[in-house]
Amino acid sequence: MSSPSYDVLIIGAGLSGLSVARFLRDKRPQLRLLVLEKNNRPGGAIRSHSEEGYLAEAGAHGFLDNCLESKVIVHLAGLTTEMEKAKLADFVRYICLDGKLNAIPQQPAAIIKAPLVSWPAKLRVLADLWKKPMAGEPSVADWISYRFGRALLPFADAVFTGTYAGDIDRLAIDGVMPGLRALEHDTGSVIRGLWKKRREAKKKGDNKTKGLPAMTSFRAGMGRLAQGLASALEANREILYGTMARAVEKTDSGWRVESGSNSFSCRHLVVALPINRALPLIATIREAEEAPLVSVPEARIATVALGFDDTATIPFGFGYLAPESEQRFALGALFSSHMFPGRAPLGHQLIEALVGGRRHPERLELSDEELIARVYQDLAELMELPQSPSFARVLRPDSSIPQLEAGYPALLSWRQKLHAAMEGLHVCGFGWQGIGINDMTKEAWKAARAILTRELEQEEEQEVKGVYF
Repeated sequence: MSSPSYDVLIIGAGLSGLSVARFLRDKRPQLRLLVLEKNNRPGGAIRSHSEEGYLAEAGAHGFLDNCLESKVIVHLAGLTTEMEKAKLADFVRYICLDGKLNAIPQQPAAIIKAPLVSWPAKLRVLADLWKKPMAGEPSVADWISYRFGRALLPFADAVFTGTYAGDIDRLAIDGVMPGLRALEHDTGSVIRGLWKKRREAKKKGDNKTKGLPAMTSFRAGMGRLAQGLASALEANREILYGTMARAVEKTDSGWRVESGSNSFSCRHLVVALPINRALPLIATIREAEEAPLVSVPEARIATVALGFDDTATIPFGFGYLAPESEQRFALGALFSSHMFPGRAPLGHQLIEALVGGRRHPERLELSDEELIARVYQDLAELMELPQSPSFARVLRPDSSIPQLEAGYPALLSWRQKLHAAMEGLHVCGFGWQGIGINDMTKEAWKAARAILTRELEQEEEQEVKGVYF
């Protein structure tokens, strides 16, 4: 029996796979698409939880509105009118230092003036101008210490705790901030490189003040994004749920994908899976070069959602992060109902605390009751809260966060070679070139653009030219 044949087959109905499908559907609606998803719902790591008037997130809590690809995806999902935004200019973030929440100003000049670090430590940052580029593949902690001084480590720790739930002693600076590393190598200094970029932008006339971006979500939560994207795909025709790709084979005409009981053929194959799910699948391709890593480390976190009445004194802002040196139980917390008031019933407030991460996976082995009690105690030491929350729920995501540690840059180089050697194969997804919503949509557009470009080239090759006498 012959396999059903498609122009494009996408493995994974997370944000990456759905974005590739919608980009392609928008530009070339005639393409025959099929999306395979092992779960019975779309969205991958994105999952919203609504209960008793509270709305919390088990995955991504939002994205910044400064990415064109994400703006297009929201439009294609039909969710423009459902967006809600919290402008960075209107909010502050806090860092826990010495057992207290300290506001971090949003403007560079204000950060310099703020008494968060000593003036000698601030002046030490300027040593970056004379430091040679750091060789090898340093960790974030080693690189920050070398270029800017150890006094900035708690702030770097907080940033990467909030982004990756990671450990700055293990995260690779080349993996998490390749742009800054490029500036360091190109100009010999990060500060000098930033100045150079600013001068070049000024010469091009691209120096208009755009202001700070806004944190963006949707009134019904981030889960709406996956729902909106998947809604244009016909179930059991264009998207198959409960269908796991188990093997991939290169054929003369393209690709063949084997699931549990079916076989599918396609000209373009998009593997839109998290790194650790993609690697074993790609390994089934006989012609593929062996990957430099079998897997990457992962971090798991749990979201502890706590609701309080309006007697709780929750500082106004996005939330706070706690560096490891503070020895807090929670990695930090989002003041969700400050950002998006509809996340809690009238007269109530919602805090979403994050627990676990790369450093403390053992905390996720605790019961829900113990997690709630420990998080409440931690928060009550930082702000005035009622004796007990009016709502409490622990959300334990199925997915984990890929950690961009030693060997990750080599993995990206391997993927680049794979794309060059394997025509019609496109690899993107959670952890490939970042973990944020904007990272995912950018990589999805790259995959879609490569497919569209190849489709156009093939049309031009097949065009029959007129014969003239």
